[in-house]
Amino acid sequence: MKKIGILTSGGDCAGLNAAVRSIFYRANDKYNLEVFGILEGTVGLMNRPLSYIKLDYNTFSGNLLRQGGTFLGTTNKGNPFKFPMPDGSFKDRTDEIIAGYNELELDGLIVIGGDGSMKILKDIADKGNMNIVAIPKTIDNDVGATENSIGFHTAVNEAANALDNLQFTAASHKRTMILEVMGRDAGHIALNAGIAGGADVILIPEINYSIDGIINKLKKMNNYGINHSLIIVAEAVKQEDGNSSMVKFADGEVRLGGIGTYIAHKIMEKSPAECRVTTLGHVQRGAPPTTQDRILASAFGVHAVDLIAQKKFDRMVAWSDRKVVDFPILKGIETYKKVELEDSLVKTALALGIYLGEVN
Repeated sequence: MKKIGILTSGGDCAGLNAAVRSIFYRANDKYNLEVFGILEGTVGLMNRPLSYIKLDYNTFSGNLLRQGGTFLGTTNKGNPFKFPMPDGSFKDRTDEIIAGYNELELDGLIVIGGDGSMKILKDIADKGNMNIVAIPKTIDNDVGATENSIGFHTAVNEAANALDNLQFTAASHKRTMILEVMGRDAGHIALNAGIAGGADVILIPEINYSIDGIINKLKKMNNYGINHSLIIVAEAVKQEDGNSSMVKFADGEVRLGGIGTYIAHKIMEKSPAECRVTTLGHVQRGAPPTTQDRILASAFGVHAVDLIAQKKFDRMVAWSDRKVVDFPILKGIETYKKVELEDSLVKTALALGIYLGEVN
């Protein structure tokens, strides 16, 4: 084997640069492989000429290990099997990606992405006989086969820090501060950060809640002489009527957002509590990686290169029982990890008196 490529796909997160760095060091120092970074995810293999850079030691001589995001660039728009074209039509561009892989004469490609990106790249690899290994990254931590994905710990850390800051202003003004966080359809960020940040109410999409239940929690706190509170809510939590809170942007895309404001309005309609809302947004994705994300990304990168060198393709690396393991990619992404009622952290939150919803 002589050449391998790396691409980051889907939404960015902290720790991606640490993963790319570890891949380069392992591939170059152990196996004497040339390493190419593909720019802008699969788009770099569609472009003509191809968009890529050859990685070397100077690439990593600065602060890349400490930086959030991905210096290679990424995209989470446009499925290559149905890629939107300027005239409004859709085109299957997977053959262009396969041709780009072959033009670079790659012996293997390491894909760093979430479950959607890994599924797409696996399908392309199967079609074009490409040798791929996958590394899971997502702040949502919803890839079922791994206990942790790159980016999750940093997202939780940023949300917990935000709760720490909001507590002071909540106490100063005797207010209820509501923090809306990301997480897509899973509540892992809200649950973890809520416990770490001392939230009084944690709302996640997996557990139904009621506005009356929240208000009863606030009243109970008032009875103890506590006149301020913290609420953390995951973006995918629905309104009481079961509808999702969505925001339409100028580009026409409709995305999750606004549930924090909805909760605030409902609480103030039915109680004397004064609420303020903070939406944390992409701070969770672009923050500098925590030490845990840097370590996880580094361990994943080394293991991914070893799989490539051993010609163990179509594998996804994962973290389990304090060590790196690997599974077939399909097995790695076929299960979705949401918060379950029997999860230890759910029991922990309830034991701390946190309102989690209508849980017996």
